[in-house]
Amino acid sequence: MALRQTSLLRLRSPLAVCVRSMGKGEPGDGAGVGGGSGGTIRDAGGAFGKREAAQEEQYFRKLDQEQLKKLKKGLHKEIEFHKEQVQAHKDAIKRHEEHLNQLK
Repeated sequence: MALRQTSLLRLRSPLAVCVRSMGKGEPGDGAGVGGGSGGTIRDAGGAFGKREAAQEEQYFRKLDQEQLKKLKKGLHKEIEFHKEQVQAHKDAIKRHEEHLNQLK
């Protein structure tokens, strides 16, 4: 079967994510019907295949949320670090200006 592009997400960064799917059907519908070969349960299709596909999607959504949370936490720490550095540099500039004025 030929792959077909189903959607394209444009992000604020220069990265783009392409999502492709095989054939028709929903994940978990069985082998050859969009369910793919994800194990014997998913190959059989039916309710258990759909349940497994839903659990897999839930797992990856949770993983994405955790990664995003860690990224945000890291960026907040980095912002705080740079604010502290700015203050340290302002204090150093003030000290150097005072020392320069004493030399005049």
